[in-house]
Amino acid sequence: PLSLSPSLPLSLSLSLSPGTVSAADTTVWKMTSKGTSATYTRKSYRLTSDIEKPKITGFVNDRLLGNYLHHVFPFPENAQLAATSRKPLNFQNLNEHLDRLLSEGLDSETGKDQNVDGRLGPTTVVLDHTSGFEGLLLVDDDLLGVVGHSNFSSIRATSCIYKGKWMYEVLISSQGLMQVGWCTLHCRFNQEEGVGDTSDSYAYDGNRVRKWNVTTTNYGKAWAAGDIVTCVIDLDEGKIGFCLNGISLGTAFEDIRSGPGIAYFPAISLSFKESVAFNFGSRPIRYPMEGYRPMQDPPEADLMKAHKLLGYLKNVFTISFDIQEGRLVEKDPASWQAEGEPTVLITLAHIFNCFSPLMCKVYLVEEVLMAYFLGILERGGAVDEHPLIQRLLDLMWLLMEDYEVQECLKQLMMSLLRAYRFSPIIPDLGLQIHYLRLTIAILKHEKTRKYLLSNVLFDVLRSVVFFYIKTPLRVEEAGLEELIPTTWWPTRFDKEGQEVKEESAEERLRRRAYERGCQRLKKRIEVVEELQIQILKLFLNNRDKGSGEASRYIFLNKFRKFLQENASNRGNPTILCPPEYMVCFLHRLIVALRSYWDEYRLRNSSAIPSEDAYVPPQLFFNGKVDYFDQQRLGGLLSHLKKTLKDDLASKANIIIDPAEISAISMDDLDEDDESITQQRLGGATAGGGALARPSWLSSPTLGRANRFLSTAAVSLMNPRRSLATVEKVKVRTLNVEQRTEEDIEGSHGNDGLLLGRPPDEPEQPITEKSLLEILDGAIMMYNLSVHQQLGKMVGVSDDVHEYAVALKDTEDKIARCPTTRKDILDELTKSQKVFSEKLNHLSRRLAWINATIYSKEKMLDIYWLLQVCIRVIEHSDRTKTLFAFMPEFYMNVAMNSYSALKNYFSPVNPMDELPGYQETLSRLAAILAKHFADSRIVGTDIKDSLMQALASYVCYPHSLRAVERIPEEQCLAMMKNLLAPYEQRPWAQTNWILVRLWRGCGFGYRYTRLPHLLKSKPEDANMPSLQKPCPSTLLQQHMADLLRSDCEMAASFLNSVLNQLNWAFSEFIGMIQEIQQAAERPERNFVDSRQLKVCATCFDLSVSLLRVLEMTVTLVPEIFLNWTRQSAELLLRRLAQLINQVLNRVTAEKNLFDRVVNLRLPGLESVDHYPILVAVTGILVRILVDSDVQGVQRGTTVLLADPCFQLRSIQYLLGENDLTALGAKPPGTVKKHFSLQAYPDYISLEELMKVEGLLSHLTRESKQAAATALPTSEEDLCPICYAHPISAIFRPCSHKSCKACINQHLMNNKDCFFCKATITAVDDYIKPSSSL
Repeated sequence: PLSLSPSLPLSLSLSLSPGTVSAADTTVWKMTSKGTSATYTRKSYRLTSDIEKPKITGFVNDRLLGNYLHHVFPFPENAQLAATSRKPLNFQNLNEHLDRLLSEGLDSETGKDQNVDGRLGPTTVVLDHTSGFEGLLLVDDDLLGVVGHSNFSSIRATSCIYKGKWMYEVLISSQGLMQVGWCTLHCRFNQEEGVGDTSDSYAYDGNRVRKWNVTTTNYGKAWAAGDIVTCVIDLDEGKIGFCLNGISLGTAFEDIRSGPGIAYFPAISLSFKESVAFNFGSRPIRYPMEGYRPMQDPPEADLMKAHKLLGYLKNVFTISFDIQEGRLVEKDPASWQAEGEPTVLITLAHIFNCFSPLMCKVYLVEEVLMAYFLGILERGGAVDEHPLIQRLLDLMWLLMEDYEVQECLKQLMMSLLRAYRFSPIIPDLGLQIHYLRLTIAILKHEKTRKYLLSNVLFDVLRSVVFFYIKTPLRVEEAGLEELIPTTWWPTRFDKEGQEVKEESAEERLRRRAYERGCQRLKKRIEVVEELQIQILKLFLNNRDKGSGEASRYIFLNKFRKFLQENASNRGNPTILCPPEYMVCFLHRLIVALRSYWDEYRLRNSSAIPSEDAYVPPQLFFNGKVDYFDQQRLGGLLSHLKKTLKDDLASKANIIIDPAEISAISMDDLDEDDESITQQRLGGATAGGGALARPSWLSSPTLGRANRFLSTAAVSLMNPRRSLATVEKVKVRTLNVEQRTEEDIEGSHGNDGLLLGRPPDEPEQPITEKSLLEILDGAIMMYNLSVHQQLGKMVGVSDDVHEYAVALKDTEDKIARCPTTRKDILDELTKSQKVFSEKLNHLSRRLAWINATIYSKEKMLDIYWLLQVCIRVIEHSDRTKTLFAFMPEFYMNVAMNSYSALKNYFSPVNPMDELPGYQETLSRLAAILAKHFADSRIVGTDIKDSLMQALASYVCYPHSLRAVERIPEEQCLAMMKNLLAPYEQRPWAQTNWILVRLWRGCGFGYRYTRLPHLLKSKPEDANMPSLQKPCPSTLLQQHMADLLRSDCEMAASFLNSVLNQLNWAFSEFIGMIQEIQQAAERPERNFVDSRQLKVCATCFDLSVSLLRVLEMTVTLVPEIFLNWTRQSAELLLRRLAQLINQVLNRVTAEKNLFDRVVNLRLPGLESVDHYPILVAVTGILVRILVDSDVQGVQRGTTVLLADPCFQLRSIQYLLGENDLTALGAKPPGTVKKHFSLQAYPDYISLEELMKVEGLLSHLTRESKQAAATALPTSEEDLCPICYAHPISAIFRPCSHKSCKACINQHLMNNKDCFFCKATITAVDDYIKPSSSL
């Protein structure tokens, strides 16, 4: 009557002959598998037989079947029920027997809604989204998760309690400002006051570690994301308390008000983007408290049934038939298989008939099913050693309705995710490992994995949580004190606070003991990471094609959509995947990706290994991969398709449809119009008017929110007035959602993702095309948030350094403190203890962060991304104009990943130990040198980033040498771009690069920090500006060669430098005048900090421009002194004019500059005499001392001819003034003057001697010039400047001026000063001799 196909359990098929099964219910259900199906009644069925046939079941004989069913469904201990049920069991009476067993022990009132004494309100407790809230809130579908969307939003539950002992749990998803506790119905909250800020409301705030009830006091411990807060109230005793992860924090409030009319609601107030989830009892309470009831009662009746049914299921797994002997045999459940036995299958069908509906309820899934699965894995061993879970999933898909098994799996994964995320950290990470092993066991089931990937993991859950390892905030609770018993931190520092590598034998032993503890911790974390990688490898499996599309292609489409959500919503932080999750997800993805990449290489030897991985450039312009709204190097994609359509056709054989270009253009316009709307609403659904929240919101309920609560405007769930038309928000549909394996991998001449290979791109296969897109997505992930998070977490290392410096300073003070000052000694000892305790805590926390984020393996991952980006840029660059299609984030990741390696991973993991490090440095240097002025790159932000990266590159010796190693042709091109005129382009960074190339060679320019700042602590010693000088003579020589060979370029470059110096110094003087005026006013004034910053910037620019002029004068003096070169004399006169202007402003007695410097305003620390006067002195010494005789003569003549020249300014450099120069001593006490002689560590003796020679020379020449100078009548002076005699006449208009004025004018304008006629020539003018 019943036959089974001899196939695997997943493909079991039942075919029943007519008359075998009689229906006893009208609800029909199906068991389907590979095209075969059998229909049964939903609730019961029985086997019947013809009268003529022997009385057997068709499977086993009646006796054996009865024994088997009695073993599976044993009689309870209740003797009365056992006596009435002794008749033999078979499939005809099994339903009746099962119903009696399940109803045994159930009270008639159990499971019915009933009011409990002490509680009022619905039995299902949720958040009150109709009237019990204040402010703007996002609430999840289940009405248990909430996210703050305004300054301080509040919400309460739907039920309250008025007597008894009650509790509920709050799952902390973000550790920001929140106040959680209890309130009465009469409490009124607003955007400033929440739970705990009014009478009859009581709250605990783990962010500020305080308790609140109108007033506030210290209480409890700090909470962190992933903690669970238990709120308990005892209305019989009038007490309220709180627990953190099951540990009591003590009684918080006593003698709370109670009695008639007083009832307390669970409530919370939370600030913007903070999020939590409540568990009032809808799920099993994680930390139950003895004597306290949850706000919502557990489903006792269903729970009892589920446990009984699970027991029957276990019985099936522990018994089998011995048909030969006609008896039952016990067996190990771990090795159970259905083996095609129809009796077992029909028995299981009866069990699942009752079990399936229960498994759709979240409480039962977590309490019964998940606990059973975890129990199976508790026996130890690898996940593959427990096939029973796979068999159970087979049965679920076979014997449950599709909607039932899908809901069950969804709830199971949600429970697993919540359990993993909110489990406390213990030393061996056992809880996290336990939940990850079960996740792997479930995902190893192919059909389950594909269903979860397609419908749950990225659509409903934040599955990236599975790849996150949270950092413990309280190291003592995480067991790190036992794991790392010895702590260590730097104890020796130099004057600037930098760590000194020298250490004593005791310090060495302590450091090594600390490192051993760190290694123990790292090994335990690696176990968790390996399990997470196994999950991703299951997702990336592309050979599981037994039931539809392979997992990899499902994952790829979901992964791309995940990237789109995070890329297009960067302005709204509440809907982004948290960056700490992204960091861990990226590292696991890289390991899994490289594993599959290298596996493919083993099968296909012509493919490239993962060490040489790159993304081919055709992905950027063939339209096969959607980059959303990511900016391209050449601008908007629609613009590029229009302007480069011919290049696409000729180089890549890609034809752009004109209709598509038109559609894209309109699409861009729509996006521009709606960008503000999108930012305002953060992605609202057009249908219901509620804010739709993607699955990456930090709410721990992990569901999508479709309720946007707003008391400021209108509650969208229960409107108080008619809703206005909702603003339109455009939602772009991703094409990748419909892509298949063939679309991605290609087949039969179809290149898939690699359509449109450029001619320069090799035909060699790279790897599977799907892996290329995953690699592309990994690079985008790094750009979205990973880099920022890496920079954020390095702050713990900075804290260790700061506390170590403070501790060392305190210990030094204790050593110097006199024994007679016991009061001071006691205070210092207390400080020492506080610093030591803080360092013990931070050093253990740093060990965790180094193991999870900054380990050597993680560094190699980031280094691999850097190498991939370099190869991608190099390959794309070969496509010439099509290079413009490359997304900007590849350039950003290349620069940022190098910055992370240098600033975040070093010095714990030295960069020079990376494989091929020097070659990588040189290739990155070549990219920066070539593309910082690339005309194909149009975005101002990316161009600025390239310029800043190059500026940082030349500040460090190892990277500067890499720049010097790039080919000479590229070096010259880079220098030529740096020397382009400063007008019409950002020039400050360019100038900074040139200054860094010179620093260490200039006059008194060998310092790291300015002399007057040595006693102050630097903000960040790793800043490029604070690095030791490392000049590049090679690049200086390239600069000299270019300026020497190209007169026109040299003239335009220096003219622009002089113009910018004139502007910067004039702006600086104007600003310090305003600052001085504000300081002199009698009323109290505050100078704008932004104005001070701009003022300091103008000063720094002036100094750097002077240094560039010093470099130019030193390297190519003939530009100024060889007057046979065009514009040489003019440039020298302009230079002298500016030098005199600077000297006069800075060196005047009791001048404005002096007064502002003496104010020592915060923000103007860099403004001082030394940097600017030393730069000017360097220029003067090079021209007037180090030049040849002719050069010295010309320089002296021009300098003295300038009417602004004052010898006193030169005397000021050596501390002399007019009186001391004459040998007289000024009366009274005189303030100490600036003098270069006061800086022996900065100014060498040779340099001082040159300055003295300069002063002697100018003194002598100025006296001689004064003696020989003839008086000039006013009529003979230049009518423009009135400083020089008339020396030039214009043609054809014959107007006159001095040569300096006309030459400077003609550089920008060809019209006459006076008549506006076009000047065709300028002749020397010699005044005719007057006739007697």
